[in-house]
Formats: sequence, structure tokens, C-alpha cells
Amino acid sequence: MKDFDYLDEKSVYLDAACQSLRPESVVQALDDYYHKHNSCGERVKYQWGMKTDELVEETRKKVLKLLKLKGKEYFVSFTLNTTYGINLILNNLKPELVKKVVTSEIEHNSPFLATMALSERLGVPRIVLKREENGNLVVDKQMDFAGAVVVMNCAANFDGRQLGNLKEIVKRVHKDGGIIIIDAAQAMAHYYEMLEKTEADAICFSAHKMYAPSLGVIVARQDLVPRLKLSFIGGGMVDDVFEGHYELSALGNKEHVHTIFEPGLQAWGEIISLGAAIDWLNARTKADRQRLENCTKELDEFLRSKAKVKMVGSVANPTMSFYVGGMDSHLLGSALASEGIMARTGYFCAHYYLDKVCKYPPLVRFSLSYATRETDIEKVKKVMEKI
Repeated sequence: MKDFDYLDEKSVYLDAACQSLRPESVVQALDDYYHKHNSCGERVKYQWGMKTDELVEETRKKVLKLLKLKGKEYFVSFTLNTTYGINLILNNLKPELVKKVVTSEIEHNSPFLATMALSERLGVPRIVLKREENGNLVVDKQMDFAGAVVVMNCAANFDGRQLGNLKEIVKRVHKDGGIIIIDAAQAMAHYYEMLEKTEADAICFSAHKMYAPSLGVIVARQDLVPRLKLSFIGGGMVDDVFEGHYELSALGNKEHVHTIFEPGLQAWGEIISLGAAIDWLNARTKADRQRLENCTKELDEFLRSKAKVKMVGSVANPTMSFYVGGMDSHLLGSALASEGIMARTGYFCAHYYLDKVCKYPPLVRFSLSYATRETDIEKVKKVMEKI
């Protein structure tokens, strides 16, 4: 694809689940910020700053439009990454609202450790629920989400399995009076549609996994704000300050509600570039999607055809993990790297499920993207055969 022409023919990048490559239009948007209007947002009245404010606000609207959520019900805040966003919310919830913490077994360490820390800090129970092989959450009819804070992914980072009963779970949690936070880091690049009109209390994701620069995003319900008691606060969050108290911008003006999660100076150029990435994603054609699907299917079928290759999960997905019987995955990763093939090895920050529950040895992960070329798949097959 011409958007990734800077990638030389000998390099095969298969680590998009960590961070995707960026198309030229996204790189150009960041370059334009630094060259044409490098300025602070929400603080200045000169022309450069006004341009920055305009483009940042456009990005907030684009995020909501992508997820088909209404601005009168939701707001968008920017942060460092998914991990930071989840922790920021959990550490600012009013403690008296949290009676239990719920997560699932297939989580990335982001929510898994954060829920563990919240449970320990508040002295409340923590429940780890099972997920079916297709990704659906297993919920007993007797499960009560009253006073629960539920944090879980809608797509796994090792084989892409999806939370197919996402909307059902959200409704169930809300019916019982709980709070639900969705880790959407692995969904936003290729199947953000599954999150459309999802009424979660917050959706957290990382822009750098969806063809944008390194950035975190929180999409939160307006009515989450009264449930917060801020412990992390700083510049850009207040309208006025007195000797012993301050007035939060988020409480005084709904147009500034996003500042509740935005202490300090923000990554204005990266935010603007996320807007460009969303435009780029919206412009993907059926042919683009079909090419990614074909590459995924071809590589998946190749791996499953080998007797010694043990795949994680049963459904073809752009993110696929496996190990080869009798071969150390880290050595395999090094061998692939020596041929110009960039892939991840290990447990991909999903140690509990992959190591302790499934008892897999360290794995190899190939994660494809729109930057993946048909020739990349041919090279991987050829090198794997040789190894």
C-alpha cells in the first residue's frame, strides 16, 4: 500500500498489536503541527493556538462519531496510553462506590494488575471471570454487579478473540448498578464497529495501535464525573484557584468536561494526528479490508497445516499466536528477525492466562495490519519452512 511506501521490501513488520505503522497522512499531520502551528492548546489567543484548538476539538468529535456516541452523553479525554487511562479512572473513583472489582481471565496486564491494585487498596473482593474460547464472558445468573467496577477487554491481544456479548454485559452491569470500563486497545484498528453505541461508562484505547502516534484515549460517560474524587490534578483542569480550594473546569462548564482526565500539557500534535488516522481508517475500502483478510487467512492456514505448530485460539485473526513443539519461541523470534521479520515472543503481557491458566510455553505472535503486503506473507512462509 502506497501509504507505507517508506517500509523497505526486505522488512516485514508483524507487530501491529504492539503499535501499528503510521500511514503518510498521519505522519504529515504531525509534521504540519510542528512546522505550521506548534502551540499550546486551550491556553492561548494567538492564531497558532487557535488552529491547534480547532483541530484538537475536531479529533474529539471524530472519536465520538467513529463510535457513534453522542456528545451530550459522552466526552473524550486524552492521556498516555490504555494502561494509564484505566488506572486514572480507577484511582479517581469515589472509594465508597466500590464494593467489588471484576475482571476476566484473558486480560492484558493493564486491567489485570490495575484491578488487583484497586482491590488491595480498598480492601474489597476481586472476581476473575472465565471467558469462552470465542471470547464471550461467562456470567452466572446469580452474579450480582451491584457496587461492582468491571474492567475487561473487548478483544484479546494474543489471538483477537472478541467479547461477542459485550452489549449484553454492559446492560447487565448497569441494571445491577455497577460501573463498566472497556479496554478497547486491540479493537480500534480493525473492528471498532463492535463498539458502536456501546453504553459503557468508559472505553479506553491506545491511538498507537490504530495507525496514530503514541497516545491514550478515554471515552467516558458524562454521568461518570459525579462518581469521581480527584487525586491526580494539575494545570489545565481549573477555572480558578484560591489559597485553600480550587474550581474545576469540568464541573463549571460541560465544554471543558474532558479536562477531568487531562492534568498538565497535552500531546497536541499527537491528538491532531489521531484525527488524521481516523480519517484514514474511514477511507479504507472493501478491497483494503479484503486484502488484510486474505493475508490473515493465508498465514493462519499455513501455520495450522504444520503438525508441530500449536495455535492459540481456533479462529483466523490478524493477531495470531503460536508455538512450535520442541523449539524455543525466543530463538525462533531471533531467527525470524535475522531474516527481517519483526514479531513478538513471550506472553505479551497476558501472563496469567497464557502461562498460569493455559500453561503454554512462551509464544510467537504475528500481528498483521493494513501495512502487511502479500509478499510479506510469502516471505514468512518461506522463512518458516526453512527454519
